Amino acid sequence: MSNPQNYTVGWICALSTEYVAAQEFLDEEHEPPESVPVHDHNDYTLGKIGKHNVAIAVLPGGEYGTSSAARVAKDMFHSFPNIRIGLMVGIGGGAPSKHHDIRLGDVVVSLPSNGKAAVLQYDFGKEIQDQSFKSTGILNQPPPILLTAVSGLKTHYERKGHKIQDAIRSILKKNPRLLQKYGQPDPKSDMLYKSTVVHPLDYGGSCAGICDNASNLKQRLERPEDQDNPTIHYGRIASANRLMKDALERDRLAAEEDILCFEMEAAGLMNHFPCLVIRGICDYSDSHKNREWQGYAAMTAAAYAKDLLYRIVPNKVEAEQPIAGLLSEVQKGVEDAKKDIEEVLQIQHTQEDNDILRWLTPVEYHSQQHDFISKRQPSTGQWLLELEEFQAWLNAPKQTLFCHGIPGAGKTILTSIVIDDLCRRYSRDRTIQIAYIYGNFRQQGTQKVDDLVASLLKQLAQGHSSLPAAVRELYHENQVRKTRPSREDLIRILHVVVTQSSKVFIILDALDELFHDCRTKLLPEIFKIQAKANLNIFMTSRPILDVEKEFRECISRKSLEIRAKDEDVESYLESHISELRLNVPENVKEEIKKTISEAAKGMFLLVELYFGFLQDTTTIREVRGALRKFRPKAKGESSEANTLEALNDAYNHTMKRINEQPPRHRELAIQVLSWITCAKRPLTTLELQHGLAVMPNDSELDEENIHRVDTIIAVCHGLVMVDKESRVTRLVHYTTQEYFEKHRNMLPAAETDIAMRCITYLSFNVFKSGCCPTNEMFDERLKQNPLFGYAARHWGYHLKEASPEAQRKIPEFLENEASRTPLSWASENGHEDVARLLIEKGAAVDSTDEYGRTPLSWASGNGHEDVVRLLIEKGAELLRPPATHHRR
Repeated sequence: MSNPQNYTVGWICALSTEYVAAQEFLDEEHEPPESVPVHDHNDYTLGKIGKHNVAIAVLPGGEYGTSSAARVAKDMFHSFPNIRIGLMVGIGGGAPSKHHDIRLGDVVVSLPSNGKAAVLQYDFGKEIQDQSFKSTGILNQPPPILLTAVSGLKTHYERKGHKIQDAIRSILKKNPRLLQKYGQPDPKSDMLYKSTVVHPLDYGGSCAGICDNASNLKQRLERPEDQDNPTIHYGRIASANRLMKDALERDRLAAEEDILCFEMEAAGLMNHFPCLVIRGICDYSDSHKNREWQGYAAMTAAAYAKDLLYRIVPNKVEAEQPIAGLLSEVQKGVEDAKKDIEEVLQIQHTQEDNDILRWLTPVEYHSQQHDFISKRQPSTGQWLLELEEFQAWLNAPKQTLFCHGIPGAGKTILTSIVIDDLCRRYSRDRTIQIAYIYGNFRQQGTQKVDDLVASLLKQLAQGHSSLPAAVRELYHENQVRKTRPSREDLIRILHVVVTQSSKVFIILDALDELFHDCRTKLLPEIFKIQAKANLNIFMTSRPILDVEKEFRECISRKSLEIRAKDEDVESYLESHISELRLNVPENVKEEIKKTISEAAKGMFLLVELYFGFLQDTTTIREVRGALRKFRPKAKGESSEANTLEALNDAYNHTMKRINEQPPRHRELAIQVLSWITCAKRPLTTLELQHGLAVMPNDSELDEENIHRVDTIIAVCHGLVMVDKESRVTRLVHYTTQEYFEKHRNMLPAAETDIAMRCITYLSFNVFKSGCCPTNEMFDERLKQNPLFGYAARHWGYHLKEASPEAQRKIPEFLENEASRTPLSWASENGHEDVARLLIEKGAAVDSTDEYGRTPLSWASGNGHEDVVRLLIEKGAELLRPPATHHRR
């Protein structure tokens, strides 16, 4: 029997297939251990590789995921107290991209990339109130001894190649019973499907004859003879408690996080088990799962692991700290995880509670808060929290603090700092509640008075340990009547919920971006509640008369002018100067900070734009030349008019930089700015990517024409940004929208381009199959074709503003009889002008679409009286057989 004290390398497998491969690569196989603790349920194989004694363990059959891996590691450390380094070796799903030609049988080795951890623990579910747990923390890196060995082995492979296939052939020759399962499959079975091709949900068999049509496959060149096969890839691995089977999600994470591989165990080990993760690629992390490549992929990973151990000198391993000394941390990690789960479960409402909260409003502002606070430069904005006025507002009852300032002064980031401070300050006091709203000119359709009151009510109700009875009663009353709550009822219940807390904070940012009617009706109601409850209100806005008028009516009020502070500007510049393409001497750094701070006149937006201009410079002379252009703006009075003039000049200069780019970059930037400026609602990154990828006469989307998100942002030179949490692509500021609306010539033919792309998208072959028979299939259609929802509902708005060229394309679109008719779309969405135009172009007013419904049915069902009158005027029949309304 073997002495457990003699083993210094721990090797963990998740599956029996991986366990077999690991055993086959041992140079020697030892007797089982003399004894293990009674609570250790692992199965061990002991042996030797090179000069290292290795203990191999496997997860219990049927178990997988990060928590199972953590338990196996914990028991292994108890039983083998001298283990100092570890390997997690097995199979995983690849994430091929144009930067990483990953193929089945290749090996991915976990290494840090671009300053990011080697293993990313990503979203483990959107089941909790439609929120995703992204990264749960920074995972430890592999220990230096393993990283050094990887570097050495990589160099050796680059010079002399590897012998992985030879090693596998040798093993299979000695043990031919493994050949069928562990030998290399026919390379022709290595098929990479386009990301939009999904394996049928109701078909559990292989893809043969179902998905393997040539049009569904991505075409790849054969690997050159001088390239190692299998190829070893080095980079980040994503780990979660669920199997990755979504190609679009795979591609998104691969692009955003530089992920090469997906698996399910590593994140459970990295913080407590100093290990390297080695994965043989057995599939492509999509819906086309199969087992054919699993055995061979397990063998390639094990072969690499063996070569790696041969690179490590035994005395280096002996010098490492035994992992058993970290057992208390492992236990603490397990207990913390258990505590976190219990807290999450405690916070989760019952299913009915969730239904009620969603019924109140689906709108959430937490993602915007996450995005805004993440943009905060460390230590900036602290001055506001320390102001006497803020402290008085924070601590006294029934206070209102109105923070007004010029556009771009940084009011929204300061608002996020206030919200973050309140949430941290009162996180343990459930009697104090916080609710907030971020005004957004692009979301005015979901920011009417009733929407905003419902959102405040939802946030405050969520803060209670159990849903307030008044909210539950409101829901049931309206469910019985099949109605939505009236504004009066929403305000009444909001008042009730506010009074149930010892103190409530309501934060309203960017009131100037709400409709005038909305502001003048919302604020009086909020102030009425404040008069009867301990409610403190924090508001921000540009200086506008109706807000200031309502503000004067409230009980206890203070106002502050918000301007970018010099120390905040200098902090921002200090942290970004290193991004310039040259070494900047200290005296020039000071010159940059002083000049931009003075020129910006209290507008943080100008600071960002001015610094963007410096990013084109490559010499100190060019830097000083750019600074001289800013200096005239630093003279004169710091009035709002002067500052807005400086901002307009900055936008003009930015557009000059955009237009001086190479032609393809300039064209892409104009298309991006056109889409974002003219879109009828905010667009997600996927929607925008699909819109940009559509080309005239396309019958399907060409994935090879999809632009990377970072490219989309880069060509726009600071005018476009992506909210990471919500994945919404937007202009950098409200004033940017105003600039383009004022200078329409900057975006020529924007409406025409968007209209034609929407029409082309809706004409794709995928939509000619008619309606989806089930909701699940409809949801899948939306998922695989993210621009469909926007194009279907808003193409008419763009068409109204489009050129005659786009309107001439309508007859061709009308010929697409298999899908939902354009007139039915226009009628459903109340596009009277578009409906009139379609009828003039030959659309039949009584045509039935794929659901058996007429345009009149759609218009009347959605309450569009003007369209109903138009259709009747044009001869639509009033009496037709009723049709069943399926989802499209």
